[in-house]
Amino acid sequence: MAADPSSPTPSGPAEQERPAGRGGRLTLWGVAAAFLAVSVFGGHHQSDDTPQAPRASGTGATAPADPRHPGEPLDRSEPTRLRIPKISVDAPFTTLSIGSTGQLQPPPATDTNLVGWYAEGVSPGEEGTAIIAGHVDTVSSAAVFADLDELGRGDRFSVERADGRTAEFVVDSAETFAKDDFPSKRVYADASRPEVRLITCAGDYDRTVRDYTDNLVVFAHLV
Repeated sequence: MAADPSSPTPSGPAEQERPAGRGGRLTLWGVAAAFLAVSVFGGHHQSDDTPQAPRASGTGATAPADPRHPGEPLDRSEPTRLRIPKISVDAPFTTLSIGSTGQLQPPPATDTNLVGWYAEGVSPGEEGTAIIAGHVDTVSSAAVFADLDELGRGDRFSVERADGRTAEFVVDSAETFAKDDFPSKRVYADASRPEVRLITCAGDYDRTVRDYTDNLVVFAHLV
C-alpha cells in the first residue's frame, strides 16, 4: 500500500512540547505513514529508498516452530498480545491503518501500554514482514517501548494470536537510523520467511521541528 510521499505534516503529540517522561522522548505517531518513502514517526526529507508495500494477506504451513531453525510460516491471524520478557513488555494490540491524509494512524496516546500492528500488512507469524510499532513515551509518562533499545541479537519475544497460537521470535539485530537517511527498502521489504520489525523513535528530541532525530528498528524472525 503506497501513499503520497510528499511532506507529511506533524500532528497529535508531535504538536506538543517535549514531555517529562523517560528521557523526555515523545513518539511522533502522526508524522508519517509506515510505507511512505520516509521514516516511521516523522522525517522531513524523503529517503533515497522506496519502501516495498507489504503483502495484504497470505497463508502458510501450520507445523510447530522448531527453535533450532527459522519457523515455518503460520496462517494469517490477528495478533492479540506482545510479550517481551527482557524489558517487561506485556501489551495488547490495536490495529493501525493509513488514514485519508496518507499517515499511519496512531494507537490512543492515553494508553501507554499498547502496541499497534499495521493490519493491511502480514500478521506476525505469516511469511513476510510484519510491522509492530509503539510509543516510547507520551506527554505524561514512559510508554510501552521505553526500553526497546535494550534488546539485542538472540533476545526473544512472542506474539499471541487470535487463533490460539503463539508466534515466537528471536532478534537478529537492533539498529538506529537517522530519519533523514532511513533505509525504507531494507526495513519494509517483503521477506521470504516470517519476520517482524519493532519500531519506535530514538535519538535526541529537536524542539525546533518537534521531532526526534532517529528511529530504532528491531529486526526479528520466527523460530
